[in-house]
Amino acid sequence: MRSFKSLVLILGALISVSNAINVVSTNDDGWAEQNIRVLFNDLVAAGYNVVLSAPALDKSGTGSSDAPATTLASACEFNSCPKGSPAEGSDASNSRLNYVNSFPVTSVRFGIQTLSPQFFGGPPDIVVSGPNVGANLGSTTQISGTVGAACEAVKEGIPAIAFSGSTGSQIGFTAAAPSPNYPSIYATLSTTITNTLTSTAKPFLPAGIFLNVNFPSTSSCTSASKFSFVLSRINSASSGTPADVSTCGTTRLPTESSVVGTKGCFVSISVGNATTKDDATAASQATVLSKLSSLLSCI
Repeated sequence: MRSFKSLVLILGALISVSNAINVVSTNDDGWAEQNIRVLFNDLVAAGYNVVLSAPALDKSGTGSSDAPATTLASACEFNSCPKGSPAEGSDASNSRLNYVNSFPVTSVRFGIQTLSPQFFGGPPDIVVSGPNVGANLGSTTQISGTVGAACEAVKEGIPAIAFSGSTGSQIGFTAAAPSPNYPSIYATLSTTITNTLTSTAKPFLPAGIFLNVNFPSTSSCTSASKFSFVLSRINSASSGTPADVSTCGTTRLPTESSVVGTKGCFVSISVGNATTKDDATAASQATVLSKLSSLLSCI
């Protein structure tokens, strides 16, 4: 017979799990790439209830392409599953790590519609996409699979963040950590932003809105503590573009390219429209500014 103390501990663990924020993690670089696995581990360590659902192969630059998943005609990336594996599958030692042999959009939809009910008993609270290997700045958002997956989540009614980092190359999750350890730095920064957003009241983001986050190079920014976060816009404003939210003494936000390109360690956080993958309205920017105010700074 269990002691009263052990029953209290079990009950506490169950309450903790039931109160955890449910997250679907995805990307376009593939389910076995190091960036996504390091972020998965960081989010779990931070107390999130996470399921990973990402392409079996590198699908970078595929935007919002979508197609039914098919049996693997070759091995998964980094030989993470054998040729002939089923269209959807999971790691033998962790059923929360899942691949889909198709595009990022297809993968995140599988995570939301199929895996989330199994693991969460319903839809996720938020989707995190990336961190992508390489920046997704300005017009690149139109072809980015990382952004495409985040936008698909928003269309499914789930708030989403697309994370991308300037440093890195395609490496498997079993490879030795690079130096500087950019996957760890980017994962810490991604978790920090996710923590700040999900500590606010629901809905975490306005309807139809995603966040496009870009991290600068880690060549001189060698620890997460060195970074600052700046609210930005995806594309340059034309002469007829309505004013942005008023912050840092101006009604025109800096572009994410200019933020990431500024000397120092500045992270750009842009507020995007999931339908157009362009900048959202000043009203949506204002909501995000309010939610992330404790994190944001000015250049």
